[in-house]
Amino acid sequence: MLGQFFSPKSVAVVGAAREPGKVGYGVLQNIIDSGFKGRIYPINPKADAVLGLQCYSSIKAVRGKVDLAVLAIPRAAVLSTVAECGRKGVQGIIVLTAGFREVGPEGAALEKEVLSVARQYGIRLLGPNSLGLIDTHTPVNASFAAGMPVRGEISFMSQSGALCTAILDWALKEDLGFAKFISLGNKADVDEINLLDAWAEDPHTRVIISYLEGIGEGRKFMQAARAVTKKKPVVMVKSGVTAAGSRAVSSHTGSLAGSESAYNAAFKQSGVIRARSVEDLFNLSVAFSFQPLPRDSRLAIVTNAGGPGIIATDEAERQGLRLATFARSTIDKLRASLTSTANVYNPIDVIGDARSDRYRVAVDAALADPGVDALVVILTPQAMTEIEATANLVVELSRQYGKTVLASFMGGVRVEPGVRILREGSVPNYEFPEEAVASLGAMYEQRRWIEKPVEQPMSFPVRKEQARRLLVSAAADKRQTLGDVEARGVLTAYGFKVPTAMLARSAEQAIGFAKQIGYPVVLKVVSPEILHKSDVGGVVVGLQNDEEVGDAYETILARVRRFMPKAVVWGVEVQEMVTSGKETIIGLVKDPQFGHMLMFGLGGIYVEVLKDVSFRITPLTLSDAREMISQIRSYPLLAGVRGEKPVDIDAIVDALLRLSQLAEDFPQISELDINPLRVRERGQGAVAVDCRLAFAPDGLVEQVGASGRSPLQEQVAAS
Repeated sequence: MLGQFFSPKSVAVVGAAREPGKVGYGVLQNIIDSGFKGRIYPINPKADAVLGLQCYSSIKAVRGKVDLAVLAIPRAAVLSTVAECGRKGVQGIIVLTAGFREVGPEGAALEKEVLSVARQYGIRLLGPNSLGLIDTHTPVNASFAAGMPVRGEISFMSQSGALCTAILDWALKEDLGFAKFISLGNKADVDEINLLDAWAEDPHTRVIISYLEGIGEGRKFMQAARAVTKKKPVVMVKSGVTAAGSRAVSSHTGSLAGSESAYNAAFKQSGVIRARSVEDLFNLSVAFSFQPLPRDSRLAIVTNAGGPGIIATDEAERQGLRLATFARSTIDKLRASLTSTANVYNPIDVIGDARSDRYRVAVDAALADPGVDALVVILTPQAMTEIEATANLVVELSRQYGKTVLASFMGGVRVEPGVRILREGSVPNYEFPEEAVASLGAMYEQRRWIEKPVEQPMSFPVRKEQARRLLVSAAADKRQTLGDVEARGVLTAYGFKVPTAMLARSAEQAIGFAKQIGYPVVLKVVSPEILHKSDVGGVVVGLQNDEEVGDAYETILARVRRFMPKAVVWGVEVQEMVTSGKETIIGLVKDPQFGHMLMFGLGGIYVEVLKDVSFRITPLTLSDAREMISQIRSYPLLAGVRGEKPVDIDAIVDALLRLSQLAEDFPQISELDINPLRVRERGQGAVAVDCRLAFAPDGLVEQVGASGRSPLQEQVAAS
């Protein structure tokens, strides 16, 4: 896949320049210097030869086949050159030229034309505004980057060409190997999804890392990422996710959601490991490239300094790793071989005066212990520390046991020779121990993802047409929101339990309904124009008798007439007052990249002030729903603490899965809040007390029924 880029038999450089310092000269020089074994065709109508190679006046003047063309030409010539490449049968084009979508509408229009011509001829296009690509295994360096990395197993893609050059320079300094190095540019055609698909089966790629500023097709990205992350790790830095502006929202879910939440959820559900910085990106890439994944989470630490050992221990807990408990034989071996002042329990402290022989005993004992899955070796340079000898034994024992081994040789000039030995021996070294442990945490996360069974979203028997009818009816009224009563109708169609409620058109009717339902009750105004009823005094709770209900009915109508005198009022709802159970909130909001995103959290202060919520992209699996619930910081309040009984977690799971199905069935829904969802004790279920829903009418079936009215409107008409 994408072989025209990664394994071309011939490359043409259109705009090959004779003058050093020009892009066309640099690209041609890089292709030659990379050791590319295929044919190279410089294209320049004003030159007979460039860098010792015969030059051609145009692509069509080349007699042989051209698999890949690299364009280093003025923007105005790109469109016609792409068409000429198409007529020549070129299969892949890299457009290095800038000045397209990134500069404004005119450039965007030209980019669209270029892509249209490329597709007309079946050409795959990388860029425009790309630095180019490097493949160390072909080998070919079709870029204008300064230098070529050594051959390795890391494949890197980036939307930022400048970042590519900086990272490449860093990789050359660190002697870090890459398989492929790609600058995506504007992603007019070839994008991160194409590269994920291609690299999933690439035998030279062990780790995929990337820097992205945006993902255009979120659902396709998640599908591609799920496939590749089951085979090899994908680590990404995603920038541009902080709130740069605001948008009008009518729900808690909408106000709490954002790009950051969407990307975090999408990455988690597709197995992508989120790096928080470029430094973090390469810390992780080195770990995944050099070492095997740990079998489990049991970590051993060997150190010659107590403080760094404690720092590593603290980080292990944050990463969800467990300090391994050593076997008795391991402890006896350590006690017999180390000094009396050494700590033989985990973390093993060989003390500051330890030479390499003492490190050997500790590292060997830890790796030999069957209860140890991974080891972090910490070294601080003391007067008697044998840095190089210690590094050599760490490499030796790492290879002998085949377990995950990371190191933190702390310092600068003095530890550099040891760091070099570790790097050459494929043992990653980190400047600080918490970085090593954090990298190990990501490796364990990858292990768990690989072993996690593949699930399919759950599906329930529902009354989809009932829900559709309510949405269509509102759309016919030129509304894009459903109030509490109609929204609860949608929920009941999808199997939610809601409070008993009746629509009253008079105070006497309200009193009669309250007696049927049983006190206490709640009264709420019902109007297609009043979404936030409390804002106009349209809700009265805790009504205990007939007199209170009658007074509340008249009070609600008076308040509505005062604050919204022109609002259409269908009546006042008499609703069962649900007071038992823990107050939670679940909701939906539509993200422009990934589609519907589900939210869960505790109600009240937990969502209003602490914003203690979790998000997932629909459709949800059973494990997605359970992870959503356990992820919030206040989860212990649901599980039961200090003598409180646990709530019905299964009922929350059921609600999340049903809401996920509703979102998939009706992509028109833009926002939905169930607030509160009252969750009772285990086995007693949950009740959706209040609900608001906003939607876009696109694609809804216009035919409602013979009456043209929703069930609620028919009830109003009948009364």
